[in-house]
Amino acid sequence: MKKILMITGCFLMIQTGFAQTDTLVEVQPETRTPAKLTTRNNDHLLIQVGYAGWANKPDSIKTSGLPRSFNIYLMMDFPFKSNPNLSVAIGPGIATDNIYFDKTYVGIKDNSATLAFTDLSDTTHFKKYKLTTAWLEAPIELRYTADPENAKRGLKLAIGGKVGTLLSAHTKGKNWQSKDEQSLINYTQKEKSKRFFNTTRFSLMARAGWGNFTIYGTYQINPLFKEGLAPDIKPFSIGLTLSGL
Repeated sequence: MKKILMITGCFLMIQTGFAQTDTLVEVQPETRTPAKLTTRNNDHLLIQVGYAGWANKPDSIKTSGLPRSFNIYLMMDFPFKSNPNLSVAIGPGIATDNIYFDKTYVGIKDNSATLAFTDLSDTTHFKKYKLTTAWLEAPIELRYTADPENAKRGLKLAIGGKVGTLLSAHTKGKNWQSKDEQSLINYTQKEKSKRFFNTTRFSLMARAGWGNFTIYGTYQINPLFKEGLAPDIKPFSIGLTLSGL
């Protein structure tokens, strides 16, 4: 009887030991390691160079050359805590557009009821003539970064908008010549005025690319000029963005 009790006790002890071992080796649920964002490239600095155009431009306005835009922004980037692939960025910047004209005078300084785009093909004119606008802007972007731990080598997407205020608008003509394009006077004329312009603009924008290089596009949703004073022109631009820091 004593032997039976001893064997039974040993069996129970062995069973208890196995049960404790099973409890200790129980598989724990897998946990995701959070992304390391200490070395994240936040794209604080954006430099953009692109083609500038005018949507809704009448055929009577003769543009020429390669119109271009140059923008630079300093933005703060705020990643989402719940999803490090997403972030919101906002910050100030300067945007400039240069539109070139062919044998045309743009009367931004004229004391007239409407803005004149005068064709000078049959008379004297400037060989080179452009209209330049400069804006102080505040863009806001919703950004997607495929690899937030190494954004310099991953896919990047951004969409958003920006609001701007007009800093200056001026025309610049160089080299006065005859209607036969013979040089008459080698001089430069510059005229400044914001009278005909909407001094606030609202634009949509988007970017897509890889690493530090993205293709961007912008479109101004309100007219460049005041209603009734000039054609309903809405500027746009397409170009390359270099980002970093």
